[in-house]
Amino acid sequence: MVSHLRDSPRQSRAVDACEMRAVYVGPIGLPGTLAIPSGARALIVFAHGSGSSRLSPRNRAVADALNGQTFATLLFDLLTPEEEADRANVFDIPLLAGRLIDAVHWIDREPLIGGIPVGLFGASTGAAAALTAAAQLGDRVGAIVSRGGRPDMAGDALDRIRTPTLLIVGGIDSDVIELNRQAFARLKGPKALEIVPGASHLFPEPGALEAVIGHAARWFRQNLGSGPPDRTRAANPPA
Repeated sequence: MVSHLRDSPRQSRAVDACEMRAVYVGPIGLPGTLAIPSGARALIVFAHGSGSSRLSPRNRAVADALNGQTFATLLFDLLTPEEEADRANVFDIPLLAGRLIDAVHWIDREPLIGGIPVGLFGASTGAAAALTAAAQLGDRVGAIVSRGGRPDMAGDALDRIRTPTLLIVGGIDSDVIELNRQAFARLKGPKALEIVPGASHLFPEPGALEAVIGHAARWFRQNLGSGPPDRTRAANPPA
């Protein structure tokens, strides 16, 4: 219900034509930040990686850039503080995927955003959670982007995904590149694997995160920009 949406005490006004709200997501009210730019074309839900939260500076930078391209964004905590105290929960992919599924159902009940096209952006273990959630949500998710992700941790869900999926990996993140190549081979829908030259796992190098943003924005525009997702285009894996 709309009562779930509350103005943020720090960001209660529209900033640069983007309305920012503090929100409480899902049945247990996980805290998050919802940004809705004027004329939003789609909503991107972020799934952060292990040891991070809705305050992840890298995901916030990506979200800000997507807001500038008329994508709404939702960053929220996947675990409660009590759950975070048990490190096993950080790597519990079914639990994290369930929270993403709850978030999409929550979106669909909100009058301001219900029915808007949805994409998922996952980092590290959050990428596995996004893929697992998409396997269950089917056509409700129009596109997935993984940044430095561990898609291999999605397990058998990889074989059920038809959602257009982009995997982005740093060029010197050797072990993760191989894990992404293996996961890429199992994806059945439209897909692409982008390797950012000279970038390590967290993309701290100059220009690396900007490259991630460019790849992600293009993928979301292609699959969420207007009308139904394009499920006919499939990219070949890089050599």
